[in-house]
Amino acid sequence: MARKAAIIGGGVIGGGWAARFLLNGWDVAVFDPDPQAERKISEVLANARASLPALSDIPMPSEGVLSFAGTITEAVEGADYVQESVSERLELKHRVFAQIQQSAPNVLIGSSTSGFKPSELQERAANPGSIFVAHPFNPVYLLPLAEVVPSPRNPPEAVERAKDILRDIGMFPLHVRKEIDAHIADRFLEAVWREALWLVKDGIATTEEIDEAIRMGFGLRWGQMGLFETYRVAGGEAGMKHFMAQFGPCLQWPWTKLTDVPEFNDGLVDLIAGQSDAQSGHHTIRELERIRDSNLIGFLRALKDRNWGAGKVLRAHDDKRKAALHAEGKIGDGAPLVMAHLRVLPGWIDYNGHMTESRYLFAGSETCDNFLRLIGADMDYVAGGHSYYTAESHVMHLDEAKLGDALTGTVQVLGADEKRLHLFLSILKDGAPVATVEQILLHVDMKAGKSCPAAPEVLAKLMPIAEAHKALPRPEAVGRHVGQRKS
Repeated sequence: MARKAAIIGGGVIGGGWAARFLLNGWDVAVFDPDPQAERKISEVLANARASLPALSDIPMPSEGVLSFAGTITEAVEGADYVQESVSERLELKHRVFAQIQQSAPNVLIGSSTSGFKPSELQERAANPGSIFVAHPFNPVYLLPLAEVVPSPRNPPEAVERAKDILRDIGMFPLHVRKEIDAHIADRFLEAVWREALWLVKDGIATTEEIDEAIRMGFGLRWGQMGLFETYRVAGGEAGMKHFMAQFGPCLQWPWTKLTDVPEFNDGLVDLIAGQSDAQSGHHTIRELERIRDSNLIGFLRALKDRNWGAGKVLRAHDDKRKAALHAEGKIGDGAPLVMAHLRVLPGWIDYNGHMTESRYLFAGSETCDNFLRLIGADMDYVAGGHSYYTAESHVMHLDEAKLGDALTGTVQVLGADEKRLHLFLSILKDGAPVATVEQILLHVDMKAGKSCPAAPEVLAKLMPIAEAHKALPRPEAVGRHVGQRKS
């Protein structure tokens, strides 16, 4: 049975939360008195459906059921988790929490607040220990960070349960250990924002020039290494101590105006807004969102390929869902064995809009790798000095795959002995093959650089599969040479 999340407040952030939960298989009930809430959330969902699946290398779970509630009580009925994303007015949040806890006194309530401390949110609450800060970043459906800020009134087990829920939907819960106004990330952003306002007000730089300085320079470094790791590298071989010694004195120089704020008046607003309109006004907000999401997918995919930064969160989420698929019998079942679930990603597409040639072989490789892990020839086995090497492959391209298509990889063992493994891999779309890959693999002693018998524990798993597969029909494509006519 699907779990249920209640989203109270359906603006940009609330809509992002709804999309994140919904696309990860949760049922979602939204309450927002805005008559345009349903339209706005549908537009956010459209962006999320076009982008979030592109970060996963296995199919997303079945989408949950979205509903719009007429009252807060209706929204939170039966909810396993509640995310509050109403306007940043403390008295409004207090009223919302009171209404939630009238009908669901013990449900976990995360607040998207960017500024209030949890102890402020908990004031006069019937059950303060269930209210905490879960502050995300826009777009919530793509960016993994959620600052989880408890107060001393939150039981540790409740905080851990909240973090597990956030991990379940692919987020990175950053546990903020001490309450502080604006938490961690927004305090940092506020300092950068304040300095940027001064640079524009003083006529030193335009909004576009400041944005170029960020996106052409340090912003690219921050996206993968953050602040301190970036400066550690800048210190060279001597590391952070050298950097601090070299650049520390500049902290005494009167460069910044961080202790002062430019007067916030109509003149400053018009100056900033006018420059921003000139910079980006030729795009609609929805167009900018789609541009942003497409670029974020590219950045995040690159980090995922390297298992670095936010990419580690994506990898871990995939691994968790792969384990669940194994446990449910959805990987490694059937004959041939179902060994991979893949989705055609933006980087897999060629100039014709179809999956590019190399990715058919990649899909086969992923399928084969999962089979090798199934029989125990995994990374630990490779670390021990032995591996299966592909000696020969024959790929047949049978049909087209396009962006977003869900693919399934299956394995049929055609033959196996102590040293050799003969596989036939099928890459299926809607049950029909788009490609097949016939492979011969040799078991190799990597240190000696020559073939050798596989370990007994690997053969103990492999040989029963090979024996069972002898009863399967032999695929027509087996043994075909390149260019051979179909009979």
